[in-house]
Order: sequence, then C-alpha cells, then structure tokens
Amino acid sequence: MEGESLREPLLKKVYYKNCPGCRTERLKDAQKGVPFRLLSFIWLCSLCSALPVAFLFPFLYFMIRDLHIAKRVEDIGFYAGFVGSSFMIGRALTSTLWGMAADRYGRKPIIMIGTFSVLIFNMLFGLSTNYSMALSTRFILGGFNCVLGSIRAYAAEICRDEYRALGQSVVSTSTSIGVIMGPAIGGYFAQPAEKFPHIFSKSSLFGRYPYFLPCLAISILSGCVFIACFWLPETLHMHSKENEQSNDAHEAPSYGSDEKEAIKETTEKESSSTDENLLKNWPLMSTIILYCVFSLHDFAFSEIFSLWAVSGKKYGGLSFTSQAVGQVHAISGFGILLFQFFVFPPEKSPGPIMVTRVSAILSIPLTQSFPFIAALSGLSLDLILNVVCIFKNALSVSIMTGLFILQNVAVPQHQRAAANGISMTLVSLFKAFGPAGGGVLFSWAQKRLDASFLPGEHLVFFVLTVITFIGVLMTFKPFLPPPREWKIFRGKVPTL
Repeated sequence: MEGESLREPLLKKVYYKNCPGCRTERLKDAQKGVPFRLLSFIWLCSLCSALPVAFLFPFLYFMIRDLHIAKRVEDIGFYAGFVGSSFMIGRALTSTLWGMAADRYGRKPIIMIGTFSVLIFNMLFGLSTNYSMALSTRFILGGFNCVLGSIRAYAAEICRDEYRALGQSVVSTSTSIGVIMGPAIGGYFAQPAEKFPHIFSKSSLFGRYPYFLPCLAISILSGCVFIACFWLPETLHMHSKENEQSNDAHEAPSYGSDEKEAIKETTEKESSSTDENLLKNWPLMSTIILYCVFSLHDFAFSEIFSLWAVSGKKYGGLSFTSQAVGQVHAISGFGILLFQFFVFPPEKSPGPIMVTRVSAILSIPLTQSFPFIAALSGLSLDLILNVVCIFKNALSVSIMTGLFILQNVAVPQHQRAAANGISMTLVSLFKAFGPAGGGVLFSWAQKRLDASFLPGEHLVFFVLTVITFIGVLMTFKPFLPPPREWKIFRGKVPTL
C-alpha cells in the first residue's frame, strides 16, 4: 500500500519556474490535436537546411568553366568535385559540436544560427569571382549547416507522444523535397541573362554574376525562416539551482515531504543512469550506422539515376534531357508531399523498426526494376517510371522517419542534439564519398555492356540492391537490439 501511495505522485509532472522547456511542456500538455503551426515551422527549417545541399549541381560545371581554374575541359569535373564535396566535409567536421551546443544552450539559437548562415554564405557563393572563394564559402556554409540535427531533436520534443512519428516524418519529407527541389531552382534560375534576356541584361547584376539568382532565391527564403524562428518556443529544460529553489517555494503545498523526496531520488537516479558516453550507447550507434547505410544508398541512387536517365539508349539509359529528369524529380517531390499528409504515419503504426524493415524490403524490387524500365518507350515509359520513382522515394522517407524516431528515443533530452550531431557527422562523410563511388561504378558498368553476368546498368542497380539488403539484415538482432534493451525517455518502446 505504501508503494502505491508513492507511485501516483511520481506520475505527476513538476514544472520549474523560468525554465523554457517546462513552459513548452505545459503548453504541449494543454494542447490537444496536431500542432500544425509548429510543424510548419519545422517543415520550413528543414527545407531551408536541405535546399543548399545540391542546388548547385545543375550549374556547377558551367560555374567552374567560367572561373577559369581548369586548364582543360577534362579538368572541370576534377575541380567541380572538390566544390561539391566541400559542403559535406564542412558539415562532417562541425555537426557534433553544434549538437553539443544545442544540448547546452538550447535548440532555438542553433537553428537560428544555421538559417542565418544560409542567408549570408549562400549569397557569397553566388558572388564568387574565383575558385578559392567558391570553395571556401561552400565549406563554411557546410560548417554552419547545423539545422538538421537540432531540428530533429526539436521535432521529437515539441510534439506529444501520439504525434512524434508525424514530427519526424515532417523533417524527413521536407529534407527529401529540399534535396529534390534545390537542383530545380539552381537549374532554372542560373544564367538568367542567357535564359531570360528580355528580363535580365548582360550588364545587370545577374548578368555579371550569372549564378547569383538561385543563391539569392534560397537566401531570401532562409531570411524569412530566420525571422519566423523568433516565435519558436524553446524545448530544452534548463534547471538551475535557483530555478529549482524557486520552484520548490511555489510547488511545496502540492506535495508532502516524502513525495518530494521520492521525486528527487527518481530524477537523480535517471540522470546518473543516462548520462553516459554516446559512443557506448549501442542502440543509438547501431541506428546511426543503419542510417548511414541507407543514406549512402539514397545519395548514390540520386546521382546514378540522373546519369542513367540522361545516358543514351545504347548504354541502357533513357536518353532523357536534363529538363525531363527535373520533371521526374518534381513529380516525385509532389508525390512525397501527398504521401506524408495522407498515408504516413498510419494511425496504428507497427513501430519504427518494422516500418523501416518493411519499407526497405519493398524498395528492393523497385530498385531492380529500373534496368527493365529502359526497354519501354512513349507514354508507358513516362507513366511507369514516375510511379516507380514516387513509390521508391516514399519508401525512402518511411525508412528515414523510422530511423529518426529510433535515434531520438535512444537518448535522454540533454543528449538528444549531440546524438543527432554525431549522426550528421557520420552521414555527411558517407554522403561526401557516396557520389564519387557511384560515379566510378556507373563508368565501369558502361564499359561492360556485353558481359554475360550483370551487364551494363544491371550491375549498378544490383549493387544498390545489395546495399539495401545489407540494411535490411541490420534491422534484426543482434545488430539492432530488441526493445527491452532500449533506453526510452518520454516515449514508447519501439516494437519489432
């Protein structure tokens, strides 16, 4: 009976005065229904972080050519590769530090720093007059690209338990849309004096700096998001000794001395048991490694798909123009948006582990179907290709959402942003080397069109399938721990 009397007060939340996290918790507990306003902020912040990642790829070749750093045409790709990788290298070097800062000083200031950096350094990249300036601005932009890790932790904390999967889905979906729509912005707005001579003259600002307009468009969006971030509530709990003493004075009449002592003992026990080295937290690290595997697949697939689509029919490609490839990406982006709002997450979710596993298994036959799609033509080609791409990208969003949920429930709040920072560091390294490996693989595959085993493009998509299959195997134990071994904080145990 005595144990039962103590158990009831322990279920009551204690809100500390002057703590922004407690203030947000109080508002969250009082609010019923989906927090659409906060989710829209999260969507915009994630989009702002993702747009600069790949928007330069459609015009990077021409930009390097105009900077006159390459002595031969064959060297343009060499110098372009360094500019393309500098962003991810910069992000890999700083993501963990930004995550630790978010755990110490709050999610909101780190998110605001990240959005403001896009406003400044993305414009400077568009105004680059030499190769060193282009390389350094992209590197610095990557170094300050601290939004995604913090916003994933923020999405896990701002939503009630029943909407936590929706919050992570918003992050993964907006990131995917940003990576898809970024190149569309870059390809359409670059060199405006040549594409729209009746609007932009060659002597105007955009004529003298032909790659500034797409950078400016993304920077303007980032500036608007930066201003909107002032209204974001902070979710990090900050309980100083003065704060706790002030709270004791206000909360003392609500609890007896035995009850308050029990609450204090439980809090101290939880804190001591969870403040561990993140690198020794196997549920977290196994999920991050799994996230790296699927991210490597997705980034390599994005590059390989574009190369395959524009390559000639004799090489097993589709002979598409860059505009046709962009149209496929645009349709896929719209499909992902509809998928997020109307399909995922389901009301009765089978759990993040099962969602990740099933989505990965279903994506295997879709990946293997691309070489056979090349045999089609006309309307059937366009229809089947777009349907397969929509389902492929939707399954990818489901995989990433499940992994985001697992990462955030594997650690307590005061380590959540640091955990996402470690995740971004490792994933950035994989993404920095993934496209290079995909390009080498694609080039090698086109030299073995007459091979008896996996000729041409069949080899490329088979390797992508193998990567996905490895990821599927990693969703089982002993690699991914069973639910009872997870350290769950303010969330539900993920089911297998």
